[in-house]
Amino acid sequence: FQYQEQAMNKDQTKGRIEEVKGKVKEIAGQVVGDKELEAKGQVQNIGGKAQAAYGDVKADLKKAVKGE
Repeated sequence: FQYQEQAMNKDQTKGRIEEVKGKVKEIAGQVVGDKELEAKGQVQNIGGKAQAAYGDVKADLKKAVKGE
């Protein structure tokens, strides 16, 4: 069994950070009853998921090219 640590690429990292920031805004909006903040959080969360998914695809392609 071989253990190999995979570092996240920039898009994966930034995307996951945006997901978290968006979720925090969304929950804060729910708590204080601010629908606009909640909506902005949802949009930021979705944007982060898209960026992270793009990073995941890049990582998968890189692995495929290397033959891993």
